[in-house]
Amino acid sequence: MLYGPGVTSSPIELKRGRYTLVRPLGEGSQGETWEGRDNGVPPGRPSPENLAEDFDRYVRRARTGHTPNPHGLVAIKRFRVGKAKAWKDVELAEREATTLASLAHPNLPKYLEHFEEEGVLYLVMEKIEGESLASIRARGGRMSVAEVTRMLEDIGDALRYLHGRAPPIVHRDIKPGNVIRRPDGSFALVDFGAVRDRLKPAGGSTVVGTFGYMAPEQFQGRASPRSDLYGLGATALAMLTGVEPEDLPHEGLGIDVRRALPSSTPADLARMLVSMLVPDPDRRASSIDDVLARRARPETPAPAPAPPTPKSKKQRRREAREARRRRRALRRARGWPLLPRAVAKLGLLVASIVVWVVVGMVVPLVLMLLSILFGAGLRRAARACANAARRAGGAIGGASAWLSGARADDADEEARVRVAGDDAARVRIAHHEEEEADEEPPEHHAGRRARR
Repeated sequence: MLYGPGVTSSPIELKRGRYTLVRPLGEGSQGETWEGRDNGVPPGRPSPENLAEDFDRYVRRARTGHTPNPHGLVAIKRFRVGKAKAWKDVELAEREATTLASLAHPNLPKYLEHFEEEGVLYLVMEKIEGESLASIRARGGRMSVAEVTRMLEDIGDALRYLHGRAPPIVHRDIKPGNVIRRPDGSFALVDFGAVRDRLKPAGGSTVVGTFGYMAPEQFQGRASPRSDLYGLGATALAMLTGVEPEDLPHEGLGIDVRRALPSSTPADLARMLVSMLVPDPDRRASSIDDVLARRARPETPAPAPAPPTPKSKKQRRREAREARRRRRALRRARGWPLLPRAVAKLGLLVASIVVWVVVGMVVPLVLMLLSILFGAGLRRAARACANAARRAGGAIGGASAWLSGARADDADEEARVRVAGDDAARVRIAHHEEEEADEEPPEHHAGRRARR
């Protein structure tokens, strides 16, 4: 028998001897959990102020189908309100009591009552017999694939019940210490000290959880039903591998589930865990039903590639032009070294000056003077020299810009043929007919040749 702090002569009794604290079961951020004994209603005349409370408790038990524990053992969680560091802690403790009072599920502890006594808030609930997964982990134990699958089904059924309520109830702290394996092999979810029964999309939620088992969005106070799926997946992975989630191999911000799992893990279980442990909540499995559906989802083989369709002559020419453009772009991207580029730019500058002075000015001037004596032919030659100087200057300027890193989009390559006289129209018509001929079937070519 344990005794209260500073008390050596009597055990800790609550509510006028109704409950007795037997031994501590654990201690969390929100309080201590004790194994207690329910001594039944104390003998003597009942207190009139407790009649309404006793009647409410009787009605709740009748509605939930709760039968008294034959061993008289209960779990009692106590929270010292007077020593709370912040009012938020008191709010969480009251929220746990209020939430549990509204729940009735075989994989969740049954609520009995809660009361305050001497500045301490007590929450009395059914004591679920069994061993926590944290105790199994502490002695180096693991769980088999069948046990992990059973845990996912049992705890998933409880989450389906919690998340299906209006509004959804989010546990926020699923971890090995809060999952109990019963003697019959079933599993139950306990400790609702971090529960949240209101979704606040605009923020304002308290960051509550356990490092390694807490979904990334909970660090921003944005817990949702998908956050519970992450905690359940991390718990299953830790029980399969025997390694804490933060010590498992990671890829980016998420756990590399497939690399962390033993090679003998079935593919369907691996798919389930991968879908639960996606860091991005928007890409994570949306519900436990979505997770369990992946268990029976077969691996779909990749579709066979379709046979390539024959390419026309025009398509082949277009692909060849694109390949040449890519090669030119690659050569331009590589660039020239600094010294050769400087020498080339200097040479282009000298060439530009020489062309403009000699071809663009001196030679045309000499030819114009000579045309006074020898006629109009020399004047045409002077104009041709001036035009040639302009074209040469433009080409030199383009080369200098290319050396400076300018990148102009390549236009479609076209044959530029300078034809004098009436032959120009015939050349353009022949080129247009050749473009159209690429898309015509072969039998049309014979008819075209016959018409010609």
